[in-house]
Amino acid sequence: MNKKVLIVEDDQDISELLEIHLKDLFCEVSIEGNGQKGYDLAKSELFDLIILDINLPDKNGLDICRDLRNQKVKTPILMLTARSEEIDKILGLETGADDYLTKPFSVREFIARVKAIFRRIEMITSTDDDDERIQIQGLDIDKGKRKVLKNGERIDLTPKEFDLLFLLANHQGKSYTRERLLSLVWGYEFNGYEHTVNSHVNRLRAKIEDDLNDPKYIMTTWGIGYRFNDEF
Repeated sequence: MNKKVLIVEDDQDISELLEIHLKDLFCEVSIEGNGQKGYDLAKSELFDLIILDINLPDKNGLDICRDLRNQKVKTPILMLTARSEEIDKILGLETGADDYLTKPFSVREFIARVKAIFRRIEMITSTDDDDERIQIQGLDIDKGKRKVLKNGERIDLTPKEFDLLFLLANHQGKSYTRERLLSLVWGYEFNGYEHTVNSHVNRLRAKIEDDLNDPKYIMTTWGIGYRFNDEF
């Protein structure tokens, strides 16, 4: 089945270039140049990927990304921007983006990122994983349904929060460095962005832990990174 892709970009030349190459990947492409209209479209229709510029009229990309995640829209988001400052990349990733490209970028790089995101989608929806489920100390993590329950109550997680939780819970007691988590969960080597992992862990803890000062699920391995508790 063809993938549906939404491009929210106010530069028509860039939008048309991306559309050409996405259609080569057999994607159905929608384009919106206005931030608010792009946000409304992303919220009202189902897409397999959203390509989102940061600098947009009416509503900027960071706000769109953050608001979509707050609205429980879990569609993968690839952010584009002309900015190159590290803080912008960090903000993009921490507001819930799945990947990040800085303009100017090569078409080959763009296609590689899109294909990587599609591969992750296919892995997530693979029927081989539909029955993969982890139950630990009141947590019920269902990989096939991308659903987490705590003591029977649904916990809403972003895609990256879920992937992070599942990875750690599926390897209880194993400590992962921040760099390794970036590679495994985000799929790329985001050198220098290890604090993005910290931010995601903090938000994940806020959702699943009873006491943030004394977490029982996600533990800090001092000097290394994080692990899922195996000493219940």
